[in-house]
Formats: sequence, structure tokens, C-alpha cells
Amino acid sequence: MDIKTIRYGLWAAVAALCLFLVGAYALGKFQPASETVELGAPFNLVDQDGKPITEKAFEGHPSVLFFGFTHCPDVCPTTLYELAGWLNQLGEEGKDLRAFFITVDPERDTPEVMKAYTGNFTDRITGITGDPAEMAKLVKGWKVYARKVPLEDGGYTMDHTASVFLLDRNGHFKGTVAYGENPDTALQKLKRLVAG
Repeated sequence: MDIKTIRYGLWAAVAALCLFLVGAYALGKFQPASETVELGAPFNLVDQDGKPITEKAFEGHPSVLFFGFTHCPDVCPTTLYELAGWLNQLGEEGKDLRAFFITVDPERDTPEVMKAYTGNFTDRITGITGDPAEMAKLVKGWKVYARKVPLEDGGYTMDHTASVFLLDRNGHFKGTVAYGENPDTALQKLKRLVAG
């Protein structure tokens, strides 16, 4: 065997090794990341009609959750207004999509208050409220930030997470729509959610 044949053999082996390493790197690097993050918690609360509601309400259909409160000056009404618009734009395509407005201020947000508030936007958003301790478990289970902020007049407001949570048909977290997100992007996310 001459030196030329050995040299070609070595180059072929090096090339094969390089291809293998590049392929292994690409396979690891570009594997789709799991979109499922474990969020949520069992709960026993009431909806805006005073009827019992549990975490099972988030199963069997795609859902969107928004945590807020009815005394919210801007983020909540803006988000619910946009959500009502997206539901309207989805039309028949989004008929299975359920929307929930979950209060972070159960002391003031009674079922009656929640029903009147959500009804200002659409009849397709279900309000969830109830016992403050049970509400706190739900908020914590979804890793939502919520904090009471005293006001100078003796009242209070609430700081809270402003994202809309997207859930698949099994009630599993699939992503968020950020506050102020481009409306077209938000609508595309909802279309993917209902198609899943």
C-alpha cells in the first residue's frame, strides 16, 4: 500500500468523523425544546355566577387565563378588551377556546362584581373568584406575581403579572401573550393554540 492510498484513507476517516460530529451537534442543538412547563394547582373556587369551579374547567378545550382585578386602572381593561377582540376575530375557528379572568383581589371581586366587569367586554370570558386563601394557592400554582400596594387615601391597588397564559386541550401551559404584544402575533399564537 503506497503513501498516497494511506493519505486518502486518513482524509476520508477525518471527513467522516467531522460529518458525524456536525450531525451529532446539530441534532442536539436543534431538537425542539419541550413547550410543556408544569404550572397550575388544584382549586375549589366559584365562577362569576357563583357556581363551583375547579381546575377541570381548563381541560377538554384550549384555554386562555388572565390574572387581574376589577379595580385595575389600565392593564386589565386593555387586556380584556384585546382578548374580546381576538375571540371575535377567531370566529368559528376559535369556538372551542375558553377564556378565564382570575382575580388576584378576591376581597373586592365578588362573583357579582366579576360578572358585571367581564360582561363589559364579552360574554365569552368567565370570571373566577372565591376564598382568598384558595385564590392564593391558585395564583402561586401558576407562578403569578401579585402584591397588594397601599394607596395614600387608605385604599389599595394590586401589582400583578400582565401576561395571558395559553393552555392546550389537556390544561397544560403552552406559552403566553405578553402585555402590549403585537396584535397580529397574538392572534397567530391563538390560532396555533386552537389548531393544536
